[in-house]
Amino acid sequence: MPAATPEVRTIDESEVADWSRALNTGFLRPPKPHPEAVAERAARFDLTRTRGAFDEGRCVATFRSVPQLLTAVGGAPVRADAVTNVTVSPTHRRRGLLSRMMAADLAEARERGDVVATLIASEYPIYGRYGFGPAAALADWEVDVARAGLDPRWRGPACGGRIDLVDGPDVLKLGPELHDRFRARQHGAIDRDERWWRLATGQETVPGEPWTEPFHAVYRSAAGEVEGLLTYRADDVWGDAKQPLNTATVDDLIAVTPAAERALWHYVCSIDWITRIRTGHRATDDLLPLLLPNPRAARAVTRSDWLWVRILDVVRALEARTYATAGTLVLEIVDAAGRADAAAVGVPPSPSGHWGRAGGSRYRLEAGPDGASCTPTTEAPALTLGAGELAALWLGEESPVRLAALDRLVEHRPGAATTADLLFRTARRPWCPDLF
Repeated sequence: MPAATPEVRTIDESEVADWSRALNTGFLRPPKPHPEAVAERAARFDLTRTRGAFDEGRCVATFRSVPQLLTAVGGAPVRADAVTNVTVSPTHRRRGLLSRMMAADLAEARERGDVVATLIASEYPIYGRYGFGPAAALADWEVDVARAGLDPRWRGPACGGRIDLVDGPDVLKLGPELHDRFRARQHGAIDRDERWWRLATGQETVPGEPWTEPFHAVYRSAAGEVEGLLTYRADDVWGDAKQPLNTATVDDLIAVTPAAERALWHYVCSIDWITRIRTGHRATDDLLPLLLPNPRAARAVTRSDWLWVRILDVVRALEARTYATAGTLVLEIVDAAGRADAAAVGVPPSPSGHWGRAGGSRYRLEAGPDGASCTPTTEAPALTLGAGELAALWLGEESPVRLAALDRLVEHRPGAATTADLLFRTARRPWCPDLF
């Protein structure tokens, strides 16, 4: 007798413990969830956006989404459907459970009017088939302080600013406003809610997980304005000859001016007993290596994809960002994932044959430094590309010329990829410092 197809649906409060067990199983954690964590999730989660797959009453797959604001190129925040807590138990892989949960969630996101969907991919090959593309990479560096060439007698910023150590309650008061200023400048950044700050400062802890208080430092300009925040931890390692071999690991470093960024990196590299710095997740074009007199002292230890984006509304997404130069381009977006999503939840095709707002259509983009106009069109396309490739271009992570060379973009008009490269290019790479 064939096995019954697992039921995919949202969960209720009584199922949070079973859902949490499936989540832990998928992430290879001890299966039994902490009772306080279950209670906290039941109180905090939006259960209308928390899905599970159930086989004979047991949860065997998990999926959740939360509202998010993502900064587009130029600083405008766009509404995002942030996908998280995605697992499928090893007994139920390759049965389409993730596809069913994803389709239902993205259909609801479109109905809400979300412009994009986002996620952090645990594995690279999974999410391209749903129209997501890697849109903001990251890099981690390890700095050998002794080889960096910095002045060991450094006494503080030479620019007139100052660095002060602060405590968690100070960060809780100063951090949110500083971060809002930071993310308005950094495309790829996402918003941080009050709970994020409470967890980062120890005002709230995750049930069942130990809390170790970090160090916090702020940079204030000569005018007294907070322009940067650093959070770091240090280990306690000594060599056989009683020489310090301590590592400082940066949890968070955000700055709204180059002076603040330079000063905070110089500060953490100047702390007595610290011989090595682990930078945490930074942008791939982070200034840190070149801030050091000897950039070779910063060894890249990680470079990888990080934030993935799926465009849900092509018109609003392309109109939300600014562009490096003025130009006009007709784009054909091939979105097989969008058609599959729509079919999976029973949405019929439109009379024009398109599926939803981002379902294999052509768009005329008239763009410039002050904004853009994007309208559906029947004109012949200059470029054809997939939804995932569009996401990478939209946030400034990838070059159309590179995508054409990789056969991931089709150029119908000679020079169109170069035109697109000039339009979509950004002075700095996108960066998302946060996990969600």
